[in-house]
Amino acid sequence: MYEMIAERARELGRQLSQTEEYRAVRRSREEVDGDRELVTRLNRLLELEETVAAAFRRGEPPPEGVQEEYERVYSEVQGSPVYQRLIAAQSNFDKILMRVNEEIARGMEAGSQSRIILPS
Repeated sequence: MYEMIAERARELGRQLSQTEEYRAVRRSREEVDGDRELVTRLNRLLELEETVAAAFRRGEPPPEGVQEEYERVYSEVQGSPVYQRLIAAQSNFDKILMRVNEEIARGMEAGSQSRIILPS
């Protein structure tokens, strides 16, 4: 039974990869990867987040100026048209995944109410 489910999951994945929404996410990610300034800013955001998280783990406030730099870099990233296209594309693809998950849940609900026993 598991192998049949796994096969159907692989087929679903293949079909999802052929949607325009998924292709838009891939194009957007490639565009982000090609934007050196944006990549540098995103990497800096990660560094700042790690600094803040480490300070919190130690029970200390973040170092002086880190919050201001984080807010500045975050605003620069958010203002990037390249980043905005990625966010929009990812949001559109997430909507498809949400609908797929809803259909899976409906199928599971219908299957749990069925009196037919399938061989495993």
